[in-house]
Amino acid sequence: MADDTGTGPDQGVEPREVLALEVECYAGYRGEESPVRFRLGGRWLEVEEIIDRWLAPTHRYFKLRARGGGVYILRHAMDEQRWELTLYDSDSRPAERLSSS
Repeated sequence: MADDTGTGPDQGVEPREVLALEVECYAGYRGEESPVRFRLGGRWLEVEEIIDRWLAPTHRYFKLRARGGGVYILRHAMDEQRWELTLYDSDSRPAERLSSS
């Protein structure tokens, strides 16, 4: 249990930050939006494949591969209509990385 004196077990652990993104989506016939491209570091990345998607009570998650490589997990905060990058993998290691199982 951490306390505000800086002496708890969480001492030295930095909170994980997320990166806000601009995302363009396609709304399919059911009206559910799926990302088709997103802006990261001033450039647009096209979504090549949505590998997986899942729901949490207040967020939607998309695990995707961008054209040109890289695997990303994007999180959509539904109440705030905000997109965030929660994970990036350069996709340069063996296929077992970021398994969806």
